[in-house]
Amino acid sequence: MSASDPILTGGGVACAEQRWNEAQLLQPPTNPVARLWHYDAPAVVLGCSQRRLLATVDDRCELPVLLRDAGGGAVLVGPWMLGLSVALPAAHELVRGGPVPAYRWLGEALAGVLRRFGIAATALAPTALAASRADDPLAWACYGGLSPWEVVAQEKKLVGLAQVRRRTGVLLVGGLLLAPPPWALLCRVLGRPEADARALAARTTSVQETAGRDVPVQALAKAVEQALLQAWQPPAATARQPASPSDLDWACAGA
Repeated sequence: MSASDPILTGGGVACAEQRWNEAQLLQPPTNPVARLWHYDAPAVVLGCSQRRLLATVDDRCELPVLLRDAGGGAVLVGPWMLGLSVALPAAHELVRGGPVPAYRWLGEALAGVLRRFGIAATALAPTALAASRADDPLAWACYGGLSPWEVVAQEKKLVGLAQVRRRTGVLLVGGLLLAPPPWALLCRVLGRPEADARALAARTTSVQETAGRDVPVQALAKAVEQALLQAWQPPAATARQPASPSDLDWACAGA
């Protein structure tokens, strides 16, 4: 796949994403590297602390249920989502300040991309977040709550973020909602009540809903690609010449 088509599509995208993420954590990256994922079929991806939920999934479950290395709540991936994985060296200036500051550049970059498409998106600063409730009935779902520097539009969650920090490097992952997900499907797989599905729909929004139209996923992907390259490129280098995929070892996945 060429740099003009930076999305992995086709069979088993959710599984391929987890394999790629795991591979980045096994060896220290020398430069930032990223991949975008557009899922061909639904799958449930649990946070690393939710392993216990695997035992509750019925053997006849209609969807694959995967476990990721990053934390956070359960995610329902599918054609309604553009996924993102970014691996950086542990000493890189964008992530060496700690877990919360490491999200800032990515949240702001994604919010900036969405504003270019006419969506009034904002990356939430920690001071703008309401105190989270330990007893929130949606705490099990990634999109049920908000964390620092995740992206919102119309006060609803649009982008979820998570990360893994190792001595070898830092992996940031995210999911941008392109269209409304079938939250009832996620709740059915994990044995959650229908009320949770309605609550998730009320707390989230998507590109389709906020833009009032379908935005081509390839156009969004190209804009995200360029935003990442600009964020990785030091200002002095950017002034000398525009960022290019070869400068920063941009990895494009092929179908």
